[in-house]
Amino acid sequence: MPLIPGTRLGPYEIVAPLGAGGMGEVYRAKDPRLDREVAIKVLPEHLASDPVALARFEREAKAVAALSHPNILAIHDFGREENICYAVTELLEGESLRGRLVLSALAWRKAAEIGAAIADGLAAAHAKGIVHRDLKPENIFVLPDGRVKILDFGLARVNPAPQIDEGNNVTLAARTDPGIVMGTVGYMSPEQVRGETADARSDIFSFGCVLYEMVSGRRPFARNSTADTMAAVLKEEPPDLVSSAGNLPSDVDRLVTRCMQKRPGERFQSAQDLAFALRSISSVSQLSRTPAPAHGRFQVAVPRRALIVAIPLLVLAVALVAYLRWMGGGRIDSLAVMPFVNVTGDPNAEYLSDGITEAIISNLSRIPNLEVASRSTVFRYKGKEADPMKAGADLRVRAVLLGRVTIRGDSLAISTELVDTAKSRQIWGEQYNRPVADVLTIQADISREISDKLRLELSGEEKTRMARPQTGNSEAYKLYLQGRFQWNKRTLEGMQLSIDLFQQALAKDARFALAHAGLADAFALLADYNVLPAKEVMPRAKTAALQALQIDNSLAEAHASLGWARLTHDWAWPDAEKEFKRAIELNPAYATAHQWYGEYLAMMGRPDESIAALRRALELEPVSMPINRALASAQYHTRRYDAAIEQCRRTIQLEPGFVGAHLLLGRVYAVKGQHAEAGAELQKALDLSEGNSNELAAQAHAQALAGRSAEARKVLAELKERGKQTYVQPVWLAVIHGALGEPDQAFEWLNQGLEHRSGWLAYLKVDPAFDPLRPHPRFRQALQRLGLPD
Repeated sequence: MPLIPGTRLGPYEIVAPLGAGGMGEVYRAKDPRLDREVAIKVLPEHLASDPVALARFEREAKAVAALSHPNILAIHDFGREENICYAVTELLEGESLRGRLVLSALAWRKAAEIGAAIADGLAAAHAKGIVHRDLKPENIFVLPDGRVKILDFGLARVNPAPQIDEGNNVTLAARTDPGIVMGTVGYMSPEQVRGETADARSDIFSFGCVLYEMVSGRRPFARNSTADTMAAVLKEEPPDLVSSAGNLPSDVDRLVTRCMQKRPGERFQSAQDLAFALRSISSVSQLSRTPAPAHGRFQVAVPRRALIVAIPLLVLAVALVAYLRWMGGGRIDSLAVMPFVNVTGDPNAEYLSDGITEAIISNLSRIPNLEVASRSTVFRYKGKEADPMKAGADLRVRAVLLGRVTIRGDSLAISTELVDTAKSRQIWGEQYNRPVADVLTIQADISREISDKLRLELSGEEKTRMARPQTGNSEAYKLYLQGRFQWNKRTLEGMQLSIDLFQQALAKDARFALAHAGLADAFALLADYNVLPAKEVMPRAKTAALQALQIDNSLAEAHASLGWARLTHDWAWPDAEKEFKRAIELNPAYATAHQWYGEYLAMMGRPDESIAALRRALELEPVSMPINRALASAQYHTRRYDAAIEQCRRTIQLEPGFVGAHLLLGRVYAVKGQHAEAGAELQKALDLSEGNSNELAAQAHAQALAGRSAEARKVLAELKERGKQTYVQPVWLAVIHGALGEPDQAFEWLNQGLEHRSGWLAYLKVDPAFDPLRPHPRFRQALQRLGLPD
C-alpha cells in the first residue's frame, strides 16, 4: 500500500511519491534533523516478506554505500520501520535518460559526454568489486546542470575483491548462480542471457547498448518478443549505426561496436579505458569520414596463424645481412628496407606489409656497424614501383631489400630480393609459399638456421633476442601491427585507433612488451594534441612504458617514452635524462630518443648539446616532419631565430601541408617583431588545421604582441567559450594575457596549467612566449614548482 504524505519512517517525513519500479517505490521526504529533502526508496509490501527480494534490497543499499562518486547516487541511510524496509538517498532533480530519449536521439557529442560520466561511475563501482548488471536508460539520471548519476544497484553483484591485472584493468569473478538470468532484456550481455557469470565487461556491453540508443534513438536488439530479443543479443549484430545516426564519426561507431562484442575479451577491458576513449573522441573538432570496418574489426582475409610469419621474416632479414657480409668480405655496411608491396591490393591488408617492413627496419637497426635507412626515409617510396639501383643511389646505401606479399586463401606468399646497388646484381632471393598450417614449424626451422648463420655477427644475448618471438599469439601480433600502422599516420584519429588496437593486443597477451611500448608511444603523442589535460594522458604513457620494461628492460622505445613522461609530466629532470641516455645506448639508431633528448637539453638551457642531439636525430631520419620541426623549435627556444626560420622553411619545403611547421614559423616571426609575416603563417596554420584551438591561440598571441589588442581579446573570449565544450590549453590563455599586459589573469591561467601538469610548462625556462611574465616574482615561484632554476 503506497505511503501517504505525512507518514514518518524513522526520523523522515514522507512529502510526495516520485515513482515506482519493480524493486521499490520512491518518495520525496524531509529530514528535519538536517533540514534537507531526500529521496526514500521503499521495498514494496509484497516483497518485504520475500527473503530473496529483501536480500537484494539490502545488497543494493550496502553496494551503493560502499561507493562515493559524483556519478553514482549517494545513499545516506538505511532502516526498517515495522514491516517497511527503506533506503535514504540524495534527492535528484531532473529526468531519467529514458525521459530524454523519448523525445529524440542525442547529438553524438552530448551522448559522448553523458557516456563518459556513466563510464566514470562504472569504473568506481568496478574498482570496489561491484557489477551493476542492470544498466539501462531508466537507471541513468541527468540533472539540469548536466551532471549524470547511475541509479538502482538492485541487481548488483558484490565480489569479495577485484583482481587488478598488469594493465590496471579490473577483472571481477562474478558469483551469480549458473543458469539464473538477471537483468533487463535488450540490455543484458550475452553471458547474462545464457545465465553465465557476469563480470565488469558485462556492464560494458550494456553500456554499449545504451550509447547506441543515445545516438540512434533506437534499441540495438529490439525485436517483437522477449525470446527474439534474447536470441538477437546472442547471435545477431545491431543495425548499422552510421547509417541510422547521421553525421556520426566513425570513432564513435567503432567504440560502440567494440562495447557490444559478443565475446567479453573483445570488448573494452575496463570502464576507465572506455571513459578515456569517449573523452578523447569528444575533443575532436572535426568529424572523421573514414568508413568503419565491419563489426568494428579490421576485416581482411588473412588466416590468423599466417600472421606469425612476420616474426621469422624479421629474423631472416637479419640472417641475410649477416650472410651477405660473410660472402662479400664485410663490404656491405648500409642497407635500405623498401616498403613491402601489398600485391593483394586490399587496403585493409596494408598494415601487414607495412608492419613487416617497419619491424625488419627496427631489428636490423640494432646490428652494430650496419647503417639502416629509417622508416620515414624509405616510406617516401610507398606506393611506387621502386627501382633498387635508383633508390640505393638516392638513399646512399650499398644494398636494398625488396619484398612482396600475396594472400591467396589459406596461403601466404612472400618473395624477397636483396640487391647490391654498387654492382647492380641480385645477391640473394627467396620465395615462401607455404600452407598456413606449416607456419609455426617453418618459424622454428628458420630461427634455428639463422642462429647458426649469425654466430659471428651477434653476441649470445643478441642471438637470443632475435630468435625469441615477442608474442606467441598471432592475433595479438596482428592487432599490434594494426596499431603501429595507425600510429604512424600521426593523426588524432590514427592515435585514438592505435590506443584501441594496442589495448586489444594486450587483452590477447598481457605480456606482449612491444604492445605495451606502443601504447606508451601513443599516449605520449596523444598528449601533444591537447585534446585532454596532460595529467590524464601522461600517467598512462608512463604506466605502459613501465609495464613494457618490466617484461623486457631492453626496449629502447619504452625507455624513451618513459623518459618523455618523466620529463613532461613528472618534471623529474635527472630521471628523464637517464632514460633518454639508456634508450640511445640500447638502440643508437632510434631517432626519437635522440629527438626527445635534444628537446630535454633545450629545456635545460644547454643549447649546443641540444642542437647536436637533434642534428643526430635528423641524420637518422632526414625527412621526419616531427624531427625537422623539433630542430627548429630548439633553435627558437635558444633564441636563434634566423636559424629557426630557415629550418621551418626547409621543413615546409618537404611537406607544405605540415601544420606544425607553419605554426612554429608564425610564432618565431611574432616574437621577432615581423608581424605581417607572423600573421600570414599563422593564418595558413589555422586554415590547414581547420580551426584548431592551438593555432587559434597562437594567432591571438601574435595579435597581442603586434599591439592589436581588440582582435586578440575577441579571440581570447572565443577560446574561453570553446573551453567549456572541449579542452583548451590553459597555458595558451596565460601567454595571451601576458602579451596583453595582464599579469594577474596570466598567472591565474598559468597556475591552472600547473594543476593540469601541462607538457608545455617543461619549456617555461626557455620559451620566449613567457618573457613578459619573467620579471614577476610569481614566475620564479612557478619555476620552483617545476624544480627549475631561474
